[in-house]
Amino acid sequence: MALTRDDHRFMARALRLAERGLYTTMPNPRVGCVLVKNQQIIAEGWHVRAGEGHAEVNALRIAAEQARGATAYVTLEPCNHTGKTGPCSQALIDAGVARVVYAMEDPNPLVSGRGLERLAAAGIEVDGPLFEEQARALNPGFITRMERKRPLLRCKMAMSLDGRTAMASGESKWITSPKARADVQRLRAASCAIVTGIGSVLQDNSQLTLRARELGLPRAEDIARRQPLRVILDSRLQLPRDALIMQTADPNSPELVPGPILLVHNGTADGAQLDGWPAHVELLALPGRDGRIDLEALVRELAQRQCNEVLIEAGATLAGAFLRRGLLDEVVVYMAPKLLGSQARPLFELPLETMSASLALKITDMRALGQDWRITAVPDVEY
Repeated sequence: MALTRDDHRFMARALRLAERGLYTTMPNPRVGCVLVKNQQIIAEGWHVRAGEGHAEVNALRIAAEQARGATAYVTLEPCNHTGKTGPCSQALIDAGVARVVYAMEDPNPLVSGRGLERLAAAGIEVDGPLFEEQARALNPGFITRMERKRPLLRCKMAMSLDGRTAMASGESKWITSPKARADVQRLRAASCAIVTGIGSVLQDNSQLTLRARELGLPRAEDIARRQPLRVILDSRLQLPRDALIMQTADPNSPELVPGPILLVHNGTADGAQLDGWPAHVELLALPGRDGRIDLEALVRELAQRQCNEVLIEAGATLAGAFLRRGLLDEVVVYMAPKLLGSQARPLFELPLETMSASLALKITDMRALGQDWRITAVPDVEY
């Protein structure tokens, strides 16, 4: 059946519903569903969080018997396997839905076309893809993990107009405005994990937590209850036991319970360094060359932990190491209208000497945040 203007309209609505799960569904994808009968929406649903009902199930529960003979618009192919919930493809069949319009196939190998095949085999008309590009944009980390077996790595940096991130002393608070910092909070909220280096922790003594009062989002307190995994790369285990990031409560937000910490080292620590860490701190040895941590092994580890989007908040050295190894999928730079001078620290530590050695980026988005600018770029390569 040819896709109609109404099909486009209802799928656009399903995509807007899927966006409501932007900060809560991980490690699952963000999915929306609209049920339509006689050109009227009879029920809507979206996936809220892992372990709870999928978008289709939530919509079917509202529609009840009205779902028989309806058209379902779903932003992702209905699942065909049993995880924490049953297969959505079978739920649609059992409800008597007559037609399913999908935005994109599920890249999960456990699904990958099988959900659509199951629907068609049951006599349900299946149409799509529709708005596939928009659907993929909703789930870049999930798709990356399914297709490339690794999370999407996004590096966040703040810089002055002359490309500097901190004074020579390390002082950097605050380069950007509160609006830019609130946007960073939303990047954290969309991430499964935040990666930083011990140098940044020692310099800034930050907690790397979500703070509801700074998110500027509906349901901010609910969103902040899911704190990302905080990953600290600390080759020689120098992290002070009394560092702010180690606290299990935030004195400024008593309701906040910071998430767990994964403390990654190079495997050379002795018994005293390995013992006595609190229960919310997990140690992991990932030895690499020259006493460094193996970043590729870290990326694999985070994929095994079902991390979709990973935010790197680090200094020039660690950020440059990820970039040089081709591990970054996206760079988000907040640029403030300030000049820090030639003695200040650079954005990335990249010991390049010739123009031919330069690393090309492709800017995908640029927008103002108050007096600052947010620039989003991706490596100009093909996988």
